[in-house]
Amino acid sequence: MSPVILHIETTTKNCSVGISRAGKLLALKELNDDRYSHAENIHPFIDLVLEETSLTYSDLSAVSVSQGPGSYTGLRIGVSVAKGLCFALDIPLIAVATLEILARSLTIDQGLIIPMLDARRMEVYQAVYSPDYQLLQETKAQIVASDTYDEYLSKGAVYFVGDAVPKCQTIISHKNAFFIENQFPSAKQMPALSYQKFLASDFVDVAYFEPYYLKDFIAVKSTKKYF
Repeated sequence: MSPVILHIETTTKNCSVGISRAGKLLALKELNDDRYSHAENIHPFIDLVLEETSLTYSDLSAVSVSQGPGSYTGLRIGVSVAKGLCFALDIPLIAVATLEILARSLTIDQGLIIPMLDARRMEVYQAVYSPDYQLLQETKAQIVASDTYDEYLSKGAVYFVGDAVPKCQTIISHKNAFFIENQFPSAKQMPALSYQKFLASDFVDVAYFEPYYLKDFIAVKSTKKYF
């Protein structure tokens, strides 16, 4: 019987849940919310995609989760829910690289795709992919300057995508630079990736798996005064 996989993506302000069979998306529910209301939406979204497909929790073969990098809180919520479901249902957990999910939101014939997520100040989390989504540069934290991507831009088209695009396009000016705005990691890009991992039994340890934060969480001291 073809595997049914639940997909969870919560690394940005986009709370996204999908369900697939044999790598084909059957249903999707997501909300792009500046309030980062993932904690209150994720369980209702899971129930909605199951209801829409007339499936139940017992029909699930695995859960796949976007592993990061991204929002610390978003990652914690998504991974915690995914692990809880896998424990309760005794099914495997699949981890998918967030920047590959984001890269696959674009289809290009030539050039490069640089998915980027916003970090602090002029820093981004980024990777570099070929048109067929081969990883050319590993995920890393990058401080962006006007000449950061000149090596790539001098050779051809570069497509920047993700929530870090607005701040980067203010300082990067090149005829080969193309900026794709309002694009976020989504569960709709996860089915094919997760299905291949399922067929290869490429699972992570439910007990010990942790999100890929890339950088340590830094708490910001409140400036509020309390009397």
